[in-house]
Amino acid sequence: MGVALGGHRLLCRGLPGLRHVALHSVALRLNDGGIAMLTDLVNGFEQFFTWQYLLLGLGGVVLGSLVGVLPGIGPLGAMAMLLGLTPQLGATGSLILFAGIYYGAAYGGSTTSILLNLPGESASVMTTVDGYQMTKRGRGGAALSIAAIGSFVAGTVAVVGLMFVAPALGRVAVQLGPPEYLALTVAGLVMLSVLTPGHMVKSVLMVVLGVAISLVGVDPLGSVPRFTFGSTELSGGISFVAVAMGMFGIAEVLDQMLDKWSTSRVKAPKLRELLPTRAEARRSVPAIARGTGIGFGLGLVPGPAAVISTFASYVIERRFSKHRNEFGKGAIEGVAGPESANNAAAGAAFIPLLVLGIPFAPVMAMMLSALLLNNIVPGPTFIQDQPGVFWTVIAAMYVANVLLLLLNLPLVGLFTRVLSVPPGILMSIVIGVCIVGVYSENNSMFDVGIMFVSGLLGLWFRRADINPAPLVLAVVLGPTLESSLRQSLGLAHGDLTYFLGRPVLVVLVSLVVLGLVARAVLRHRATSRPQLEIDETPSEQLTTSTTSKEG
Repeated sequence: MGVALGGHRLLCRGLPGLRHVALHSVALRLNDGGIAMLTDLVNGFEQFFTWQYLLLGLGGVVLGSLVGVLPGIGPLGAMAMLLGLTPQLGATGSLILFAGIYYGAAYGGSTTSILLNLPGESASVMTTVDGYQMTKRGRGGAALSIAAIGSFVAGTVAVVGLMFVAPALGRVAVQLGPPEYLALTVAGLVMLSVLTPGHMVKSVLMVVLGVAISLVGVDPLGSVPRFTFGSTELSGGISFVAVAMGMFGIAEVLDQMLDKWSTSRVKAPKLRELLPTRAEARRSVPAIARGTGIGFGLGLVPGPAAVISTFASYVIERRFSKHRNEFGKGAIEGVAGPESANNAAAGAAFIPLLVLGIPFAPVMAMMLSALLLNNIVPGPTFIQDQPGVFWTVIAAMYVANVLLLLLNLPLVGLFTRVLSVPPGILMSIVIGVCIVGVYSENNSMFDVGIMFVSGLLGLWFRRADINPAPLVLAVVLGPTLESSLRQSLGLAHGDLTYFLGRPVLVVLVSLVVLGLVARAVLRHRATSRPQLEIDETPSEQLTTSTTSKEG
């Protein structure tokens, strides 16, 4: 009895010590992980600071700012034009260039939105609502500064989140099997169809057409030609590069040829006019914080996250602001929130691409194609297999945010003058880059022909108010969808109850069903209510701009 009591007292006295040892070991593991991450980041900066990568990063942000200013082209069109050059740039160089274009377009789109009421990029539509009103009141410079600062803060926070979330999610994603990847792929395509503005039936048809295009070629398992009609050129499949460049590059050129190009001149604000007042800065801080959180969260969701996040941020800012009566008349929160959400969503969108290997947006599909053209398949082990690529791109994102902050405000006059470039010169350059890019992929004039056919088809889609973005994403995800489906059916052996025993799959299917139900409910409420939360004009601009560009 005494021995038992003594042992009990010893155990009780020892519990705090055991807890201390356990907590100490956990702290050591976390500390080691933090040191390892910091070391990887330093190595990434060392690899990035070479003249090749610095030039690609600078060229990407400048080009992105330009296409953000120019109405119609957008980051998706710019990436499509350069996609054929990615094998020469390498995986790291391609991601650095494309990430710079993506971030730059998010910055540049706000310039014409604020100064000219002309959204150069689809995610900048909501910025026009209050940004242009501030310009009419003589506060356009302050609006540009707040937009740039909010974009910088949100972009930096998103990169930090990418650093911490991506490795953790990668460790979890290793446990996923073919059924889960099948569900993720289907969820991405369905949610894109649900969230893309316009008729959902048209979006679903675009997904079906994209999957059908991805099936052209030789069956990877049976080595049997499919849908080739005896053509040897089609045996290798239809080039995604040709389809993407045609849908967004050539279609844009044809669209501009048929419409009159309106050149605009604007008086850029002077440097001293860029300083916001103390009240404007104080009101912008919480809006930037909320927009960053909204954008990062929605960036992890399939669909046009950058566009949706700006719309959601504007609605939330208007609902909770103490200056609700100023919205639509020049509220600084209406600029700070959406611009922050836009850039945070852009950074968060890299997480599902690099960790799961599944692009949730058309722009990410371009980046996936750039990796595949360099024989790199992203997935759960991407960070472990390609640490140099991952951490160098992370370093490039940090530098890109700084470059954009330093370049966009002093060069705002230069960027707005681009709008006066004669359309013949600009469109000739676009066509030349597209032809060189497509031909350089396989040295095939057949692919060039596919590009022009896709351009004509893309032009018809635009005129018919059909968004081609779901088609482009489906072409990229088609092979993943097919392989995951075949592997899942093989594992199930014809027993459909096999899928019910996988919790992740059930959750993903439930989310898809909820998305469809939510879409139906929102459409019903929109048709039953005569007035939306915000004015109809911005909402109509959102749908029109998104349909004509990124999606």
